[in-house]
Amino acid sequence: MYPARVWSTSNRWVRLEEGMKVMSDNLPGREDAPEDSNPQPSKAVRSPRPANAENPGFLRGAISIFILFNMIAILSWAIPLNVPPLREIKEIVRPYLLWTGLFQSWDFFAPNPRPVNSYIEAVAVTQNHHMRVFNFPRMEQLGYGKRYREERYRKFAEVLCDSRYAALWPDVARHVARLLNSRTDPPQMVILMKFQVPIQYGVTLAREPAPKPEFFYEYYVSGEDLR
Repeated sequence: MYPARVWSTSNRWVRLEEGMKVMSDNLPGREDAPEDSNPQPSKAVRSPRPANAENPGFLRGAISIFILFNMIAILSWAIPLNVPPLREIKEIVRPYLLWTGLFQSWDFFAPNPRPVNSYIEAVAVTQNHHMRVFNFPRMEQLGYGKRYREERYRKFAEVLCDSRYAALWPDVARHVARLLNSRTDPPQMVILMKFQVPIQYGVTLAREPAPKPEFFYEYYVSGEDLR
């Protein structure tokens, strides 16, 4: 007969500690290492820093300056006042706004909104006396998704007819000639036309009068223009 044992709480924890010690001593590959009186703390391993994190302050500052410049440029251009220093600021930012297409004229709202609906087309007369028509995108004929991408054509069509932007007409004509080019029948002349119809209050699209075409520029295409 085995001697009776007293299973008290203290005995239970003592036996548990003894069992865990025996198990750890019997683990394979375990060697008794001398205890170090001055253990050294383990060194943390740091991952290499990304290249763009070398100078994050410079990148953040450049982005902030770019955003601030655009805010000042658009705000100064949109304010309908012609007083200093707004006049000088508008002259400085004018090339940038025209190049990016961020300019805006107040005649869309007031005091004299455009009283006509207008659009432009280009006609190329070929060597064999054929006519090819190029239709610039018209917002009322496009879906919402494509209208969002082609919205700049509306402003482009509005300003192209203005004689103040006549310097653009030869480039537009050459661009159309390249789009409508054919090796067997190349274009010889490009005609730019504008169509306008006055806006009448209460008139539906079905009863709106037909727009009247008007030629405002013609360009004779050379061989170098088609390259």
